[in-house]
Amino acid sequence: MRFAFFGSDVFALPTLVALASAGHEPVLVLTNPDRRRGRSKTLLATPIKEEAIRREVPVLQPAGRPGREEAAAIADSGAELGVVVAYGQFLTKRVRQAPSLGYSINLHGSLLPRWRGAAPVAYAIRAGDEATGVSVQKVEKAMDAGDVFAAREEPIGPSDTRGELRDRLSALGASLIVDVVNEIANGAAQAAPQDTSQITLATKLSKEDSLLSLEASAIELDRTIRAFTPWPGGRLELESGPLGLLRVRPLDVPETDAAPGTLLDLSAEGIVIATGSGALELLEVKPAGKRGMSGRAYANGRRLARGDTL
Repeated sequence: MRFAFFGSDVFALPTLVALASAGHEPVLVLTNPDRRRGRSKTLLATPIKEEAIRREVPVLQPAGRPGREEAAAIADSGAELGVVVAYGQFLTKRVRQAPSLGYSINLHGSLLPRWRGAAPVAYAIRAGDEATGVSVQKVEKAMDAGDVFAAREEPIGPSDTRGELRDRLSALGASLIVDVVNEIANGAAQAAPQDTSQITLATKLSKEDSLLSLEASAIELDRTIRAFTPWPGGRLELESGPLGLLRVRPLDVPETDAAPGTLLDLSAEGIVIATGSGALELLEVKPAGKRGMSGRAYANGRRLARGDTL
């Protein structure tokens, strides 16, 4: 099939490559504008634009949501189908129906209708879900509300971070969307409505979400830190300054009356602290303005001992 591809994030790259490798033809790519990044403020293209240029596919980079001009370009390109993956912009009816089949499909990183929204992988980890997955759905006006063509499950491991799980889902989704597009091309694709009674929402993450409270349980803190790794991360606001928590481990220890933040023990790699419920081993931390270090090195630097408070 000839398709228009909407994508910006690296999560979308395996899908574009897989569809082209399966014999489907990208005829137009829409992606976010180039942005200045890093300390040098170098102007960088999205990975989707770079792949499109490599394949000599025309690229459009509207500054906001695509509009009338982009819809006309999609129609003129001869695209039969629109394919959307981690694009980051709302698609109007005019745009999503511009391909000759009259609709577009989207790859979403959850088992819809669970975790509709911008951060489904993070919310699945933080909630303690045993599994998540990917879904291919029709693009409709309401976010992630379209009928679902297919879904595929992926287990969530006890140490999975958002970044690690997202990488696996990206590859899994690329394989799934190729199967769906093959079925659409053969006229065999069918989509089923979502069970609206099972909807949960995964709103966009912000930098403020990284602030943690040791009043939470060790299990909750571990899930949250893994869910927010690599961004926005987890941090504590201490009297000594902000402390980023890069890698932690909840421990099954006897309950203690120690106040949250009390240093209970020193381990080979880290330090064990009391939380609102249970204990948390800080294996890797990052003090403000410094590189990441082991929890033990941090404790040594601050000369912390059992019974001290962070």
